[in-house]
Amino acid sequence: MNDSDLVRAALNAAAGSGPDVPIGAVVFAPSGEVLASACNAREALGDPTAHAEILALREAATKYGDGWRLDGCTLAVTLEPCTMCAGALVLARVSRLVFGAWEPKTGAVGSLWDVVRDRRLNHRPEVHGGVLEEECADLLERFFRTQR
Repeated sequence: MNDSDLVRAALNAAAGSGPDVPIGAVVFAPSGEVLASACNAREALGDPTAHAEILALREAATKYGDGWRLDGCTLAVTLEPCTMCAGALVLARVSRLVFGAWEPKTGAVGSLWDVVRDRRLNHRPEVHGGVLEEECADLLERFFRTQR
């Protein structure tokens, strides 16, 4: 699978977000197998930490490796992760991050901050941003148009 395929899988995950902002995340094993797929569920669960990335990382950690290390895995997400999600993927030892749209207001992978590339950390994943950027941004723009 190429990076566009990975982000397409995240776009498919975002489709189940219901009342939440449509963001999807998928964790892939080194073999390409899907370990976990999730969408934002903050509203649905009443949980401020229920971002798509966090939910997908939690599920993947139960299925792979030694219970929390996701060495060799790739996280694909439709929107640049926030500080919480960027920190979580670093702590989970995710090897690659592929994301769609940039988030200039809260993005922590190059837009506002760059948590994942901080040289003081002992783990820095490879990052590829802007994959299917227009499709991912369109999904969010359509959602927010209906909210106004």
